[in-house]
Amino acid sequence: MRFLVVGLGSIGQRHARNLRALGHDVLGFDADGERLAGAAAGLGLEPLPALAGAGAHKPDAVVICTPPSSHLELARLTLGWATHLFVEKPIAARSEGVADLLAEADARGCRVLVGANLRFFRPLRRVKALVDEGRIGRVLAIRAQCGFHLPFWKPGADYRQTYRAHAAHGGGILLDAIHEFDYLRWMFGPVTDVFCTAGRLSELAIDVEDFAEVTLRFAGGPIAQLHLDYLQRSYRRDCEVIGERGVIVCDYIEGRVTVFGEERDRWEGFREPIDFDHNEMFVEEMRHLVACLEGREQPTIGAGEALAALRLVEAAKASAAGRRWITV
Repeated sequence: MRFLVVGLGSIGQRHARNLRALGHDVLGFDADGERLAGAAAGLGLEPLPALAGAGAHKPDAVVICTPPSSHLELARLTLGWATHLFVEKPIAARSEGVADLLAEADARGCRVLVGANLRFFRPLRRVKALVDEGRIGRVLAIRAQCGFHLPFWKPGADYRQTYRAHAAHGGGILLDAIHEFDYLRWMFGPVTDVFCTAGRLSELAIDVEDFAEVTLRFAGGPIAQLHLDYLQRSYRRDCEVIGERGVIVCDYIEGRVTVFGEERDRWEGFREPIDFDHNEMFVEEMRHLVACLEGREQPTIGAGEALAALRLVEAAKASAAGRRWITV
């Protein structure tokens, strides 16, 4: 198949590299000519000097990897070529206009998939399987976190120049960490109510929130506490699921899942797998994209689910601004 990757930053280059490794043709575009040339030389993709006229190359799908604030505009442009879409998370910086985009895509017969690589992370999939099989009984509560020091996130890059630092580009830890909202919905179902405290605690040169404490009430009964920040000097990402008959802990960094059963002080630990390569989930994400375009699989995360996760983020922001619970 032929893919056009728009935006050749780190995630765009990763997707391009993985698509090439899977045996597909890859075209690339980036508004930064130097970065475009470097990606073309390093990845062996065909560079396009402009998006105007790119539809004439007849890509099977366009992979949008630009800052969130540009996702909607680029998606509308490429739908005019009657091509399928893969949009990196989030589907847009705001939910306004997304439903209309999805209706247009449906009318044109175009599939829209959204980046959700954590759904392809084997340890997290193991957690979902354990929860679904009732390993720890009825789920009562969940604790999850994602924290990292923003200036350390991209070595060699000035964090002040990244989209994460600017509200106008779709930055801020709440929108940046939308993966957490998505996988919690994926595991535990619809959310009914949201409460959030968020703001800026640090002296980072940003105009967005650098921390958030979010409480989610699920329709099925559990309550989740989600911590997000741009502050921690060491990258932390984990999830703890508390059930009536045990606890499941997933450590993203180590790729480890641990279960505490009904017997006192007895942990049952295992790795998923010991030599886990974090790029694997991105490869599986692209393999899944191809399978969906070929009609062999249905999207793991459809655009409707991506929109639901975005609305949860917006509810969290509204809650923080109004200091009140928001019903979703």
